[in-house]
Amino acid sequence: MNAIPETFPRLLLQHGRVRPHKCAYREKHLGIWQAWTWAQVNDEVRALACGLAALGFTRGMNLAIVGDNRPRLYWAMLAAQCVGGVPVPLYQDAPAADMLYVLENAGIHYAIAEDQEQVDKLLELHEDYPGLAHIAYDDERGMRHYRQSELISYTRLQEAGRAWDREHPGWFEAEVAAGQAADTAVILYTSGTTGKPKGVCQTHAALIAAGVGGTSFERLTDDENVLSYLPMAWVGDCLFSFAQALVAGFTVNCPESSDTVTIDLREIGPTYYFAPPRVFENMLTQVMIRMEDAGAVKRRMFHHFMAVARRVGADVLDGRPVPPLERLRYALGNVLVYGPLKNVLGLSRVRVAYTAGAAIGPDLFRFYRSIGVNLKQFYGSTETCAYICLQPDGQIKFDSVGVAAPGVNVRLADNGEVLVRSPTLMTGYYKRPDATGEAIDPEGWFHTGDAGLFDEDGHLKIIDRAADVGRMNGGAMFAPNYIENKLKFFPFIKEAVAFGHGRDTVCAFLNIDMDAVGNWAERRGIAYSGYTDLAAHPQTYALMQECVEKVNADLAADPAMAATQIHRFLVLHKELDPDDDELTRTRKVRRRFIADKYRLLIDALYGGFASQFIETQVKFEDGRTGMVAADLKIVDARVFPAVARQAA
Repeated sequence: MNAIPETFPRLLLQHGRVRPHKCAYREKHLGIWQAWTWAQVNDEVRALACGLAALGFTRGMNLAIVGDNRPRLYWAMLAAQCVGGVPVPLYQDAPAADMLYVLENAGIHYAIAEDQEQVDKLLELHEDYPGLAHIAYDDERGMRHYRQSELISYTRLQEAGRAWDREHPGWFEAEVAAGQAADTAVILYTSGTTGKPKGVCQTHAALIAAGVGGTSFERLTDDENVLSYLPMAWVGDCLFSFAQALVAGFTVNCPESSDTVTIDLREIGPTYYFAPPRVFENMLTQVMIRMEDAGAVKRRMFHHFMAVARRVGADVLDGRPVPPLERLRYALGNVLVYGPLKNVLGLSRVRVAYTAGAAIGPDLFRFYRSIGVNLKQFYGSTETCAYICLQPDGQIKFDSVGVAAPGVNVRLADNGEVLVRSPTLMTGYYKRPDATGEAIDPEGWFHTGDAGLFDEDGHLKIIDRAADVGRMNGGAMFAPNYIENKLKFFPFIKEAVAFGHGRDTVCAFLNIDMDAVGNWAERRGIAYSGYTDLAAHPQTYALMQECVEKVNADLAADPAMAATQIHRFLVLHKELDPDDDELTRTRKVRRRFIADKYRLLIDALYGGFASQFIETQVKFEDGRTGMVAADLKIVDARVFPAVARQAA
């Protein structure tokens, strides 16, 4: 491939010419993998683009796309771009009320939905937002008796498009040729951690620059396979499964459902893999559960070789010198433990694995690299096409996010905030010039809102969100995310929220991981009726206390963080949930919302109470609400003296 085309539709046409018979997309349907070549994708996108035009969709309009990762939904993004429109992916697990804000803000009149569930949510909004005039749906199951005039099946829409194409020869080519690099390619809405989501406008030029930079940096080719299972509305998926896939021409694989991702991962065996820390945490949790259930001999062998991996695994992966005997032990461990483990996880063929979206615990990061998975952290944001810092091979640090990516300038403001200037920067927030002006200063520097520092090698370390970093009353820096990630390394802890800014001590809320703690409880004959019951069990509290105190011992070993050891904690009676507005759709903690919602519990933690009764409203998947009540126990945790620095 020579020059990189300026827009995604032109990239698509180029792949159709250069590699027409190479697999572009796969989707598992009814247990069988279906495949489409680049030539077939070109035909599918062309028919859909012309179908949209037949419905009246024109240049400058926005197209809502909602559903799980499906080839046809990725083609819908391309189809909108072919005719000069802008795709606006929505989070598929968002309730109708959350979708309403985006539809209104983006002025959506056309939508393409995956199935009946998503169609129902869009139809539910008709009274509040009558502007949605056309809804095409991919999966026709359950749609037989729907008679709304705005509905049309994806298949019928393509049939109409093929007829339109025949009647308007040359029109499609002219529309694709009219597209410019500076045109908006997609609008991605932020997770809304601190307020209403904002629509981030990214151009073809910005996304393609991020795609080119990332694929060149990792030497990705059209032979790669990636599993596309993360929300299409998230910038990470837009970068990996859309921009990079179209730049390199590699294969995008869509799982059958969210429930089959683990199985599909093993079947595909991707060479290039991306997952947020939560997915890697869940994988490790399942491994540790299996080991707890394994026989004594297998358990001893696992722990023995994992100790070897911790000592030398990362050095072996990076090609550093390792003593011959240790290298031999590691090779034996690869045969007996690491290889089979990677195979079970579906990571055997992975050449590069990435994680981002939230900070990953150093111990979790070290685990995967020690068994031979080339896991790297990268740093980015929706506003920069998820492209700011990357970790070069051989320069992986567990506590950094790497160096500035090719073409990107990074510096720190006087208050430690990370500032970025890059060709991948957004043109602005949709209809929000005020917010754009706050985020991008007159010199073109984007203010990320993250606090960071550079180490002696120029690697960037992200401490926390700048707005979240605070001070204890004693003067010590308080970085809640740093503490929370240490807690979440334990497979028994799913979520944690730490408090300490403007306080004398640190206290925390914990969520148990139902799978891990449930398995642990069953093996000990502990009876429970559900999450609330198990979370309140005295033995569960003892388990949580053990985890908290291990974190405290770790914090005590770091003089800068010793003052932020956790003095008191409680286990929440419900899981923090995006539907209850406690987490964003990308599962980031809405810290201020939680602090307001559970003010009573925070006051009890700092008031020295031994317990506190609370009643909380929850939302169910069908939109109904209910109440969950419990008398929560509050426990004191052991804290440790700070370990003094050794004299130089």
